[in-house]
Amino acid sequence: MTPKITIITINFNNFQGLKTTFESVKNQTFQDFEYIVIDGGSSDGSLKLLKEHTNYIDYWVSEPDKGVYHAMNKGILKATGEYLLFLNSGDHFYSNVALQESLDHLTEEDIIYFNLQVTEEDKSFIKSYPKILSFSYFVEDTLPHPATFIKRVAFLKTNIYKEDFKILSDWKFFIDAICKYNLTYKKIDKPLSTFYIGGMSSNPANRALKHSERSQVLEQEYAAFMKDMSDTLLYKHIIENFRKSRIIKILVKFGFLNKF
Repeated sequence: MTPKITIITINFNNFQGLKTTFESVKNQTFQDFEYIVIDGGSSDGSLKLLKEHTNYIDYWVSEPDKGVYHAMNKGILKATGEYLLFLNSGDHFYSNVALQESLDHLTEEDIIYFNLQVTEEDKSFIKSYPKILSFSYFVEDTLPHPATFIKRVAFLKTNIYKEDFKILSDWKFFIDAICKYNLTYKKIDKPLSTFYIGGMSSNPANRALKHSERSQVLEQEYAAFMKDMSDTLLYKHIIENFRKSRIIKILVKFGFLNKF
């Protein structure tokens, strides 16, 4: 039978990260999935790890590629599962039962996203995502690819990842999928995976590149939408600040103001 889930791991010279991800995948209580590893020709011991566990991995390759998103696209093209999950080297499941507990939520939607545990050094928090997605949301944020199941056929409805982008191709996929192609989606209010800050997208040195890639998409593909964004985001931030206000909370609590 065709597996319902394909887990795809991308790696390049991140032996410890690959080991962490591999152990998390291997320790899941649910094991009826396809597992694919795309390695970019590592020289740090990653290849040895893959060869030692070749019987556990459904497909793997270690060869030079054109970057992260080229590698992710290679994984998509090899996948046979109905839903794809990108758990790249260093990422891991929130618990050993996380995959098992996600199964009932994989229904018919194109994109099904969970919460994400974000860790930096000795601090961590659970990042939650909105139930309703909008263009204004994607102008400022994105969905977590380590905690998002994407239907394989969704990439036929949209496009695969833009390979000449270095950092924000997953963001481009999500904003296009929701705002341009109107793919269906569902939010699950529980953590699925853990992500460690320190990769390319979270490196302060890459802020200029992130801004360039984001601006390219918004200005070239969503120019008409952006004309309305300044006021929309301003009002959105004003409302959010009101909701956080201690005085507003007191007024709501004692019935002087309706909750909004």
